[in-house]
Amino acid sequence: MSHPTSDVQAFEAHAPDADLDDLRARLAAARLPEAETVFGAPPGPRRWDQGVPLADLVDVVHYWRTGYDWRSFEARLDEIGQFRTTIDGLGIHFLHRRSARADATPLILTHGWPGSIAEFVDVVDELADPEDGPAFHVVVPSLPGFGYSGKPATTGWGTEKIAAAWVELMGRLGYGEFLAHGGDWGGTITTVLAGRFPEHVLGIHTTFAEGLPGSSMDGLTALEREWTEGTRHFWRHRAAYAKQQATRPQTIGYSLVDSPAGLLAWILDKFAEWSDTEDSPFETISIDRLLDDVTLYWLTRSGASAARIYYESHNSLDPGLRVDVPAAVTMYPRDIERYPRRWARERYRQIVRWRQPGAGGHFPSLEVPGYFVEDLREGLAAVLAVARA
Repeated sequence: MSHPTSDVQAFEAHAPDADLDDLRARLAAARLPEAETVFGAPPGPRRWDQGVPLADLVDVVHYWRTGYDWRSFEARLDEIGQFRTTIDGLGIHFLHRRSARADATPLILTHGWPGSIAEFVDVVDELADPEDGPAFHVVVPSLPGFGYSGKPATTGWGTEKIAAAWVELMGRLGYGEFLAHGGDWGGTITTVLAGRFPEHVLGIHTTFAEGLPGSSMDGLTALEREWTEGTRHFWRHRAAYAKQQATRPQTIGYSLVDSPAGLLAWILDKFAEWSDTEDSPFETISIDRLLDDVTLYWLTRSGASAARIYYESHNSLDPGLRVDVPAAVTMYPRDIERYPRRWARERYRQIVRWRQPGAGGHFPSLEVPGYFVEDLREGLAAVLAVARA
């Protein structure tokens, strides 16, 4: 195991009162458009056909301005433990919760977009100090350009470089070997970690197991064909946000950094469309936790810098990359990309556990946190059983 270094410094988040006052003033002065021209009254998903309904945005803006408490989220981050270190000239922020258990295994959790470290704050304790079963030393980094991590000043910070930085980060914490989990961009980074650095990665758990380009439809079940059609439909008809951020992140970035209502709408739209709900993401996701996520983007002015991960890495997963370390895969039923197991195993060549739960979408740690923790722990236990055999 590597040894900890002094390059890691403790960090505390504390937004100036002036920044919070400015946020509330901007929300009070927000100029909003007229209501959407779609048919259908609540409840029902058709209300969202043109994006976030005006009435919903008005309600969330009002709560954000008058009821939401950012300081409680700051306190939670400090309670878990926050740190920063500099890797390849860029400041990397991360949460680090060491388990009290002597047999705990290091685990890095990587978020995606439009997520953040807020996705994992409610599951860290159960992973680090469970009543029974495996325990983990939990590390949750903020991606470059996200949250309290630094904003890259040059190109090059794509998923390959981020994965290499995560290996360096874990080594500085004394973790020469570790497990990894991720979904969305975190899933891609977890795949690169496992494929490029198998000497450090014991195994992985992921909710994103992309098949190889040109995989055959032969032999797929009806459900698997439905998955592939749904994934294809998503990228053809529902991915304008990704094209914008992959080609013109600076342009949309001005709006995301200047207008809190605009930032909220841009992110809320994805939480609504990608979660396993029928009328509102708040059927399963806490409004406070979603606003923790949005407010983190706002206070760190990271709307543009976070969007650039698409510019750096969109469609960049190496088709030749193979993962030979043991992998556990969970495909949630309402996620935006779902791949058949026979496709996934073309890349992930040692899948030791595969799950298809009955509920959950793109943000399982927020939508179904109890199941997410149980599934993650059981999946990683299966991975460890093979890795240490």
